[in-house]
Amino acid sequence: MRAGAVALALCATTALAAPGAAQATPGPGPDCLDPSIPLSVEEGRLAAHLPDAADPTVPADRTYARTIIEGGGFGGYTSALTAALCRTRSLDGATALAERKGEALWDAAVRRAQAHGAVRGDLPASDDRPLYWTRVEAMSVLRQWAPEGGLTDAERAELVETFDKAARGMSDIDLPRGDDVLRVIVSGFDVYTLDGGTTGAAPGTVGNNIRHGNPSGATALALDGTTYRTDDGKVAHVEAYTLPVSYPEFERGYLEDTVGPFMEPGPRQVDASLTVSQAGGSQFNLEQWNARYHGTFPGNDNGAPCPTVGGVPQLAVDNPACNIQVVDRWGGGDGLTDPPQWTAASLPIAEMIAADTGADVPRPPGDTWPDPSVAFGVVWNTSYTQFPDCTSPELERFNSPPPVIYPPSTPPVPPAEDSCSYSGGGGNYLSNESAYRNTLLRDRAGLDIPAGHIHTPDMQRFETDFAVSDPTFDAWRTSITAQATNLTHAVLDTID
Repeated sequence: MRAGAVALALCATTALAAPGAAQATPGPGPDCLDPSIPLSVEEGRLAAHLPDAADPTVPADRTYARTIIEGGGFGGYTSALTAALCRTRSLDGATALAERKGEALWDAAVRRAQAHGAVRGDLPASDDRPLYWTRVEAMSVLRQWAPEGGLTDAERAELVETFDKAARGMSDIDLPRGDDVLRVIVSGFDVYTLDGGTTGAAPGTVGNNIRHGNPSGATALALDGTTYRTDDGKVAHVEAYTLPVSYPEFERGYLEDTVGPFMEPGPRQVDASLTVSQAGGSQFNLEQWNARYHGTFPGNDNGAPCPTVGGVPQLAVDNPACNIQVVDRWGGGDGLTDPPQWTAASLPIAEMIAADTGADVPRPPGDTWPDPSVAFGVVWNTSYTQFPDCTSPELERFNSPPPVIYPPSTPPVPPAEDSCSYSGGGGNYLSNESAYRNTLLRDRAGLDIPAGHIHTPDMQRFETDFAVSDPTFDAWRTSITAQATNLTHAVLDTID
């Protein structure tokens, strides 16, 4: 289904409204859209159907995206955006509209996740997927906007990016001023690995990986705008946002533009900056070392800047595609050691593990962590992989697997000063990249604050092959989000 057809169908739905508010009357059709303008890879998935959960020999009657969007109570959001866009006559007006509507979407998703008012739709409040798919659907409309006089490719890209950042909570971070409050920023991630998975006999349907959610995104929604009173009575304010699972946005400075201003001197400077993403198993990994190397695995846009060649890793030497690049406005760097090959976390590891953050969290079905008194374990992950000789593809892996006992009986071996990175404890995908960029910002700002990466357990556990949600899937998300929140609070309890 083309995005123009999607928008046309949406005009029959109601607009996004606050619970109890009057619902808007649908506006004009999508006459202002040009369906010949190509969609992005992510937007192309809007047309995907799963097999019907009750009868996998036939396709589901709605696209997967619309099922999730309507299940989150956002069924009329894109039609309202389309109607407003079709009434807009200038790029400046469309840009202002995109930012305003993006911020409204993020705010609605946060209110839904935190159950402020009635929870609309039939999916649980904690489900992070409605935000992702609504945002992607709206971006498809903005991308195909065709005003009189047209748009350049650069103008179109900037319009879409304005909305994207706003709908991720990047423009709504509002940390309070003053010495009597603690300030923390937490990032989460979009859903990812959406292609493939179990398939059914229904013609024209996709694999069930498209159902994936991301507990780090759910955690960001649960934490945004919340306050916490620390053990010593201080009030802490938490702001959160979500990151894309694709490399180009990182290279354009998404993370730095969001966090960097709050690492600069001033009355709203952060006291802690955490990045969070999903990994695997039944444990939280607190990642110690982050690698500059990146790009071996494709993102949601199917792009990978540094894939292996013939099964052999590319070298980082004279190879910008394999080295994380920082935009000039945040310090840039054009050499092998500028930025550095490694950064390190400054998290209060001992206190985070000792806080017993999983003790009051229900264990979800299938949890394999050996201690039944907690939901999930918390482990200091000091593993990494390096090129000991930057001119040779030979790799060395250290400190793997991470010890369960803290402190470990043998101190971990840090990366060699003259080594080139291949992967940090969080690999060399975008989770590691978020950790690297966040801690590099801390170092360049000269801050002595808790900063580092938390990897959550994997929540992609379903009871059936094609149902969009079920109690097991929901239980894992709920428990991971609860313990991730506790870990965030454990960090805040250590700040003087």
